[in-house]
Order: sequence, then structure tokens, then C-alpha cells
Amino acid sequence: MNPGNYTTIFFPSLGLELNPGRGFSIGPLSINYYGLIIACGLLLAVIYACRRTKQFGIKEDDVMDGVLWITPFAILCARLYYCVFEWDMYAADPIAVLYIWKGGLAIYGGVLGAALGVIVFCRIKKVKLGTLLDLVALGFLIGQSIGRWGNFFNREAFGAATDSFLRMGLYNKYTGQYEFYHPTFLYESLWNAAGFVLLHFLSKKRRYDGQIALGYVAWYGLGRALIEGLRMDSLYWGPFRVSQVLAAVSCVAALAVLLLNMMRSHDKAKMQVSIAAAREAAKQQEEEAKEKAESAEEAEAEFERITQEIASMNDEQKRNDEKAQSIRDEIDKKEVK
Repeated sequence: MNPGNYTTIFFPSLGLELNPGRGFSIGPLSINYYGLIIACGLLLAVIYACRRTKQFGIKEDDVMDGVLWITPFAILCARLYYCVFEWDMYAADPIAVLYIWKGGLAIYGGVLGAALGVIVFCRIKKVKLGTLLDLVALGFLIGQSIGRWGNFFNREAFGAATDSFLRMGLYNKYTGQYEFYHPTFLYESLWNAAGFVLLHFLSKKRRYDGQIALGYVAWYGLGRALIEGLRMDSLYWGPFRVSQVLAAVSCVAALAVLLLNMMRSHDKAKMQVSIAAAREAAKQQEEEAKEKAESAEEAEAEFERITQEIASMNDEQKRNDEKAQSIRDEIDKKEVK
């Protein structure tokens, strides 16, 4: 199925009929909605992460630096993952691998690339891996929930034919008829949005670093394993849908680790946020001690100054007394004569 064959999008149960363009132009510059929507998702994810840095014990500057490190890894691996399993589309024209704006990013490739970028970044910045993965996972759910709407504008990533309530009709300009499919992009967008809300609130009660990242792998893996079975454009490895198998395996593995950690005790003092808070408290105590020391030094200097002034005044008084005594002695001598 070629997305370019479709024009109008119709949701009969909702009474919606739309024919959005795939992009727009500003002078000689052409902008695709697909890339614009992904960029908006990334921007919102970064804003969210920056607002929650203190709750994870991470500096906001580290988040901004991380975006510059992690984003290229994610995009590169998302494209590579897609092209490897769809090489037949690019074998005759390999340069087309670079045409990312035309679509063709595999989210699991992006997740793996982001994880790789996080590992490299954490080693350089000396940030705990689990902590940053927790924050990145929440950002990913925002980006994925929004980014899936890029598939809507591209008329891609839809599912098998259906007559269900949520069916989406695509008008085929060559057959002159509507074809009705599962709007799997919508299913995944809503699933990711629900996952974000759930993990956002759970993240405020984390027991250990990495807990939210495991929750993300389990939640997204479960949803993707179910939704992938409906799609018509899955990437295959032999008879297997690659993303479906990867999603199911990762979901089971993440749930196993989560259950194992539920039976273990965790020292919250070892969490990045606790370590950062302890460092901040120590720094504040050091600054207060320094201020007190400076105040003590100032008080000591002031005491020394006053002591010197008193000594000087005493010396002056002694000289005056001696002068007065000398005058009296002179007067007495004159009276004796």
C-alpha cells in the first residue's frame, strides 16, 4: 500500500472528513508535517523534562546537553532500523535512505538509539543511568503520543481492514473508493498518552532509579505487541513481525524485573535525587559555615580595632595627665620661690 495513493481521511462514526496536506511551503522552503510534528513532540518532551529535573536530582543544563547527545542517536537508529528491514525499498536507490522527511522511522530503533545515547552521555556526565532513563522514558511517551500524528498526515501506519466503530476511511484516488482500516496510529497515540499520565504520577513515588524506565518498557511493550498485530506495514524478519516480537519480549522482561524489585528493599538514600539533595544540603551548610567564619573574622577585626582605639585613647590620656602634672609642678616651684 502506497500512502501517496490516499487523499481524504474519513471517520464515519465520528462524522469527520478531512483532507489535510502533507506539508506546506514558505518561499522555496518545503516543510512536511511529519517532521514538524515530531519536532513539536521532542520540544514538549524537553520542556517537561526540564521542569522535573529537581525531582530527579538532575541539572537542567544536563538535560539540554543530553538532548544534543541523545537525539542524533535516536534519529539515526530509528532510520537504520527501518531501512534494514525494508531494504528492498532502498536497494535500487540507496541515497533515498537519507530522505527521512518522507517517513520511515521505526520507533523501536529510536528507543534503542536513545538508550545507547543515554549510556554514553551518563558515562561522560557521571549521572546515574537509571535516573536519566526514568526521565527520558517519560519524555519518550510525550514524543511518541504526539509524533504518531505525523503518520496521520502521511496516511501511513494504519492497520488491517475493519468495519469497527473507530474505522478510518482512506480515499484511494486510483480506485475512487474509500478503504476502511484500523487507525493504529490513533490507538498507539492514546495508549502512550495514558501511559504518560500513569507513569507521571507513579514517578513521584519512585522507590529506586530505573523504576519508571522499566514501567515504560512494560507499558509500551504491551501496547505495541497488541497494536502491531493489526498493522499492515509491519517490518518482518522471516514470518515474524520484528517490532511485535521485540515488544512482547521486552514487556515480559521488564515485568519480571519489576516484580523482582518489588520483593527487594531499596535504600532511597542511594537514589540520584537523594544524593543531589544531600550534596545541596552539604553545600548550603558549607556556605553557612563560611558566612559564620567570615562574620567571626569581621567581629574579631572590629574588636581588635576598638581595642587599639581604647589603647590609643589611654595613651593620649596618660600623655595629657603627664603634661598636666608637669604644669602643676612648674606652678608649685614658682610658688615656693
